[in-house]
Amino acid sequence: MQRISSVAVLLVVLQASGTARPQSRASTSYVIIVNPDNPENEVDRQFLEGAFLKKVTRWPSDEVIRPAELVASSPARRRFSQDVLERSVEAVKGYWQQRIFSGRDVPPPEFGTNQEVIDYVLKYVGAIGCVSADANLDRVKILTIK
Repeated sequence: MQRISSVAVLLVVLQASGTARPQSRASTSYVIIVNPDNPENEVDRQFLEGAFLKKVTRWPSDEVIRPAELVASSPARRRFSQDVLERSVEAVKGYWQQRIFSGRDVPPPEFGTNQEVIDYVLKYVGAIGCVSADANLDRVKILTIK
């Protein structure tokens, strides 16, 4: 027990002194990606909110929207949830629990890595995902949020 306490104290001291490795800014930033064949180049925050909460189900081109999410613990997802959905990841999970219980809908699939979200987006023309800004974005289209 003494050893665990010593490690905890050491971590606090390292963080306070600034020598602990800071979290990369890019890992907490996010980008919205779509399939390269999606004709959209920009969307507004309300459209994104509707798409990820499945209140909006079709793109202006009439293609079905297929949102994909990173796992709840992802810093990019947490930032996206606060910025775009204007609620915590936990509140979003509560929203989906109510929707599931009432038989209205299921949440978007969750993926453990940026690459898994990218692969999903590449598979479906109507897919949309949120990934870390430091992900390899060569094959997908990045949407601008207006």
